[in-house]
Amino acid sequence: MPEAPGEPRTVVLGERELAIGFRLIGLKDVIEVTPDSSAHEFQKAFASGQFNLIIASQSIKSRLSESLRFAADSSLKPLVVFVPTPGGEYEVESLNALAKRVLGVSLSVTG
Repeated sequence: MPEAPGEPRTVVLGERELAIGFRLIGLKDVIEVTPDSSAHEFQKAFASGQFNLIIASQSIKSRLSESLRFAADSSLKPLVVFVPTPGGEYEVESLNALAKRVLGVSLSVTG
C-alpha cells in the first residue's frame, strides 16, 4: 500500500546488521551504508525533507562535519536519533538531554 503524501516517514541509515534488523521489523526506508558512503547518505536524507525521523548508526555521527552534526543534534524535523551498532562503541544521550533537545524542557528536579 503506497504511503499518503505528507504521511510521517522514518528512515534508518546504518551498517548491514542494523539495516537487516530494521527491515525485519517492517521498515521500508532503510539505507545500508559503508564508512565511505555514510556521511553523504545521511546528508541526503537529512536535507530531503521527506522524513520526520532519522535513525542512524552511532558510527555515522563521527563521520559528519561539525556543522552537520550540530544541525542533526538540534533538529526537531527531522528528529535524529543515533543508535549503537551491535558490538560497537556508543555514546548515550541522557533522558534529560533528550527531553531538553526534543521538548525544550529540563527534567531536572531542584530541592
